[in-house]
Amino acid sequence: LTDFSQSWLTLTWCWGPVEADYNKHGGLVLSRLFAEHPDVVAGDLSGNAAVAAHGATVLMKLGELLKAKGDHAAILKPLATTHATKHRIALNNFMIICNVMGEKAGLDGAGHEALRQVMGVIIADIDVTYKELGFAG
Repeated sequence: LTDFSQSWLTLTWCWGPVEADYNKHGGLVLSRLFAEHPDVVAGDLSGNAAVAAHGATVLMKLGELLKAKGDHAAILKPLATTHATKHRIALNNFMIICNVMGEKAGLDGAGHEALRQVMGVIIADIDVTYKELGFAG
């Protein structure tokens, strides 16, 4: 196995607890993101049910991407398109979510490093779509 293939396997293995409660982990991840990076969103959203629901959506989509094991173009292209044209989400926000998730969702060191490696590939692919659309995310 290559290091990258090993990262996918490690992350898939660590993903079970996250997948078991997307609302809990999604709420924790986005609440912390918003608290530590207020430039991402305005207002106090900690504990907000809508934040937890959106966090669950984010983590479910990430779970889909992980299960695709790199064959994620059909999943990622529409997501990248809406994040560029509708939501205007900067690329660095995806890595911030990755870092926060690694800490809040209980991933161990190997899981966190695997998440960074896999997210690096996903973010690079998002960036390709952003550039195609003329969005300097």
